[in-house]
Amino acid sequence: MQGLIDSLSHWAQLFSWGDQGWGDEFVQAAGMTVLLSTAAYIFGVVVGLIAACLKVWGGVVLRGLMEIYTTVIRGVPELLIIYLLFFGNERAINAILGIFGITQPFQLNEFAIGVFAVGLISGAYSTEVLRGAIQVIPHGQIEAGRAFGMHGFMVFRRIILPQTIRLALPGLGNIWQLILKDTALVSVVGVTELMRISQVAARSTREPFPFFITAAILFLVITTFSTKMFRKAEAHYDRGVRRAG
Repeated sequence: MQGLIDSLSHWAQLFSWGDQGWGDEFVQAAGMTVLLSTAAYIFGVVVGLIAACLKVWGGVVLRGLMEIYTTVIRGVPELLIIYLLFFGNERAINAILGIFGITQPFQLNEFAIGVFAVGLISGAYSTEVLRGAIQVIPHGQIEAGRAFGMHGFMVFRRIILPQTIRLALPGLGNIWQLILKDTALVSVVGVTELMRISQVAARSTREPFPFFITAAILFLVITTFSTKMFRKAEAHYDRGVRRAG
């Protein structure tokens, strides 16, 4: 019993706030994980929606380019993609700026690189989820919208997009879970999220277990909460369908 009390007291000291503990750092890192995941998710969904539309309605060239994008991103390990973007992104941007005579070096911060990398990765998976949802929508509904005088964008906004969101939500929820786990990989470029602060704290105290198990618990808490949010969103978008059935 005394050993358990001593262990709890030691853990409380490790995760106390201020200079003596790591509690405030872990809270900030959890916030960074959520912020990074959210930004990358939004970016990935936008990229995925554009790529999905090009795959469905684009010409041969655009469809081919989107196919290359999704194949390459899904076929290359996520960590390698992050490394390639981290070490090659700034060089490519500076080379492009040099063409226009801009010699001042351009430098992206670690957070922007993390969002861009994870967003591109999730965008490839979102593309296939959204493309599948678009193709399920009956073509007769699109023709009916045009018959009522709707132009192309109005048909997309009022008929295609709402149903695409409803049909794609379960798959997009799974992609959100993948993004949460992929944020741990961004620690290699210096973003102070949960995995990064766990590594720093473990090296500093030489007690890795308390910090890594705490990071795992925080990831599970975020995952559980976000899963409930996606289920509520799915129920919200399914209301009219249930009533019609």
